[in-house]
Amino acid sequence: MATNFSTRIRVLGASLRAFLVLTVLLGVLYPLSMTGVAQALFKDNADGSMVSVNGKDVGSSLIGQSFDLVDAQGNPRKFDADGREVIATADGAGYTYLQGGGALTAEQAEGVGTLPDPRWFQPRPSAANYDGLASGASNYGPENATFVKLIADRKAQVAKFNGVSEDRVPVDAVTASGSGLDPHISKAYALLQVERVARERGGLNVAEVRALVDEHVDGADIGFIGQERVNVLNLNIALAKLAG
Repeated sequence: MATNFSTRIRVLGASLRAFLVLTVLLGVLYPLSMTGVAQALFKDNADGSMVSVNGKDVGSSLIGQSFDLVDAQGNPRKFDADGREVIATADGAGYTYLQGGGALTAEQAEGVGTLPDPRWFQPRPSAANYDGLASGASNYGPENATFVKLIADRKAQVAKFNGVSEDRVPVDAVTASGSGLDPHISKAYALLQVERVARERGGLNVAEVRALVDEHVDGADIGFIGQERVNVLNLNIALAKLAG
């Protein structure tokens, strides 16, 4: 009995020592060393490829974001399904119309959302509403009735927003990426928005804005993987500089 007990004690002690050593090696030293290597050799990637303007982070070049209408404080403005602006009620439980009128009904409140800012180039749609924590696709099949209607509605909206015919709307303008966070759009979709952006910016002409798009076109990876694309955040930063 004494021999068995002492054997168990030795095994337990060895297990405890192995646990402590492995905890220090794999739980402390390894993560710290990998963090140090990442910061030393790939700092931009390790920090999320953040993009700064005048010392302020405005987004990541790897994650798509919306460019919707905002108020003076930078908060998203909300509109009903008919495009009338609304504000939250005092108790935050509903919405009332900004320009007079009563509270919205529950059905009207369901249609409240943001609207794209016509002064900016717009990204492709996002099934995750550009939320990095909810990354994912809609999972609709190509023949799903809801998906077919959604694509038709988006095509009509994009065409109207940019003042073009629906047959000019490219695929990526109406479909979300698999992650819902693609930061790029096709060159075709960027060029489709040129006239609208130039018009809304007032002081810019179409040729200037089109040249800006051409300057920000990224070619296929390794020359043949993928297609030409434009990073929307980088393009809009350049647009802001051009517009002064």
